[in-house]
Amino acid sequence: MIQMYHVEMRYPGETYGLRDVSVSIKRGEFVFLTGPSGAGKTTLLRLLFGAEHPSMGQIVVAGRNVSRLSSASIPELRRQIGVIFQDFKLLSERTVFENVGITLEIAGLPRRELRARTWSMLRRLGLGHRLDHRPRTLSGGEQQRVAIARALVNDPPLLLADEPTGNLDPDLALDIMDIIADAHARGTTVIVATHDPGLLERYPHRRIVLDNGRLVMDRRPDAFPTPAPQVVWPVS
Repeated sequence: MIQMYHVEMRYPGETYGLRDVSVSIKRGEFVFLTGPSGAGKTTLLRLLFGAEHPSMGQIVVAGRNVSRLSSASIPELRRQIGVIFQDFKLLSERTVFENVGITLEIAGLPRRELRARTWSMLRRLGLGHRLDHRPRTLSGGEQQRVAIARALVNDPPLLLADEPTGNLDPDLALDIMDIIADAHARGTTVIVATHDPGLLERYPHRRIVLDNGRLVMDRRPDAFPTPAPQVVWPVS
């Protein structure tokens, strides 16, 4: 699904977002992208959906060399990618329903199917009572859930999530991650950028660790220690 070859992202002033990163992610994998603040997690995600182009190296996503795509070809690539942005990027003058349904509208789904799938996703995320509200009237957690609904409503082959639980309370964060895990179970390739140790403990998926723009660890699930079996003593 994704191949990155010696990718660098250099900004003016010789500031690096990424330094010589090479990584391969198979179709259907679930990967946590982690590391300290400023490590390069958001930069890597932005490169994958064509929001930025690398200074050096090659990036291939779903068979397309993103590094060489023309501006006109980027929208076609993005139709295959669900993105949960850290700052939501909701359309302020559209309703909650319209913010989520626009993904299906762009994909050309019939209006009846669009309405059914949008309503189902919003209800699942606890937003069925907010359909006609504008984003500015929602709490931060509600806006986050709208952004997640928009990313998942089209069952994308690839989901990129930048701190998807950052504005949510612990219980709702786990609910959201369970929904993302369910999308993965249906075949979606998932990359979640997070520094939440609770999520990393609960979901023992592959971890790619960045630090100062460099890939410092790539730890696959079979490398995690196996929990000791619980011994249940008989009651005398």
